Amino acid sequence: MRRKLIAANWKMYSSCTRAQDFLEALTLRAGSGGPEVVVCPPYTLLPVATMVAAGSPVAIGAQNCHWAEEGAFTGEVAAPMLAELGVRWVIVGHSERRRLFAESDETAARRAAAAQRAGLAVIFCLGETLEEREQGQTFGVLERQSQALANLDPQLLAVAYEPVWAIGTGRTATPQQAQEAHAFLRRRLGELLGGRAADTVRILYGGSVNPGNAAVLLAEKDVDGALVGGASLDVGSFLDIIRSAPELPAGA
Repeated sequence: MRRKLIAANWKMYSSCTRAQDFLEALTLRAGSGGPEVVVCPPYTLLPVATMVAAGSPVAIGAQNCHWAEEGAFTGEVAAPMLAELGVRWVIVGHSERRRLFAESDETAARRAAAAQRAGLAVIFCLGETLEEREQGQTFGVLERQSQALANLDPQLLAVAYEPVWAIGTGRTATPQQAQEAHAFLRRRLGELLGGRAADTVRILYGGSVNPGNAAVLLAEKDVDGALVGGASLDVGSFLDIIRSAPELPAGA
């Protein structure tokens, strides 16, 4: 069985004081025997986050990175810079990056490859808009966006299915809708990266995950975790989501 992965995306929220308080509480209460836990704060909070989380079961991730190792790219941050801080994960291709900052399938693929070259694990996001779902284009969108995974290292990869219509809206895909999309993506992983990748790469659900719906979503066969937005800003809510993940059987 795949170990569940619960990742927090703080987006452009929090402060040094709040981040330190949150991570001190989280690292004390998130045990090593449950799901893998990643917290992705804004860039400015990464130094304090990596310091507080050092030596704990909680890993720190960034919310984006550039595809170049260095260069004249004002406002961007390179993957080796993140690795130097002790960051272990990076989110790539989030729908807000695609919609608000002109991220494309091509640039997302380049960012993901650069992150992996720096030794970072990637949470690669993809998902359809409400219009695309209503027009029956969900699988076509996922097929196109997932092509970017073809040249990535499956050992440094998780995929996040985030239906755009469910992000920050309070709407959530039903467990059946999530499972259907995740099962499709697992077949795509097999086509693109081989059967072992299909068995081992974790596919997360992202889209208004909260303590009230996490358990039913995480119970689905191909839902291997969650990419959590707003509910991850409160340590109590985030811990409730972590605790809702099914335990691995003994010896798994």
